[in-house]
Amino acid sequence: MIAALSFYAFAAILIASAVMVVTSRNPVHSVLFLILAFFNAAGLFLIAGAEFLAMILVIVYVGAVAVLFLFVVMMLDIDFAQLREGFQRYAPIGAVIGAILLIELFMVLATWRFAPEAATLRLNPMPSGVTNAEALGRILYTDNVFLFQACGLVLLVAMIGAIVLTLRERPGTRRQSIAEQVARAGTVSVRSVPLGAGLKEIGIARPPSPEEEEPKQVEHHHGHGGHH
Repeated sequence: MIAALSFYAFAAILIASAVMVVTSRNPVHSVLFLILAFFNAAGLFLIAGAEFLAMILVIVYVGAVAVLFLFVVMMLDIDFAQLREGFQRYAPIGAVIGAILLIELFMVLATWRFAPEAATLRLNPMPSGVTNAEALGRILYTDNVFLFQACGLVLLVAMIGAIVLTLRERPGTRRQSIAEQVARAGTVSVRSVPLGAGLKEIGIARPPSPEEEEPKQVEHHHGHGGHH
């Protein structure tokens, strides 16, 4: 009874928060509702007995992805009034795309059927001595290890592509050269500095920069007509 009530409570809050993510006008509020939806989805996973997936959902999606979305939305200075100006112009195209997706969903749901063995598999007892994390690890890293490695390679290629696309050459930027710093000689010395000693006491003085110029002296000319 308690599990059923918890399921309906988590499901209702999840659906409501998902609707608010889409309909909220403030993007910061949308991200906050998205975090609420992730927490309720994690609660549903706990009720279903998948505690590992629930913790992964909270740690990865709430702790990393949603917080990253929140920081990006808050740091970027986006003019939402300008974005809403072209809404009416692109509304017909959006309506056509939405209608196509809706038709595809109806076609999938109309032809989808439960497998005959699905009901019997759901009633099978869970293997004793195997935790949820261990069973998931066996499936990922033993049965489908090659597919898992292929997904890792795809993510690696995507990361390298993002770095290459965002790399820009800035001629006026000063860059650090580790090789030149290590190869220099005669300009670095190690000294034993007593505790509490200042720079002047140990003979270290800051070299004058070329931009610094000596103050010009004002010359006073005394003439017969007075002081100039």
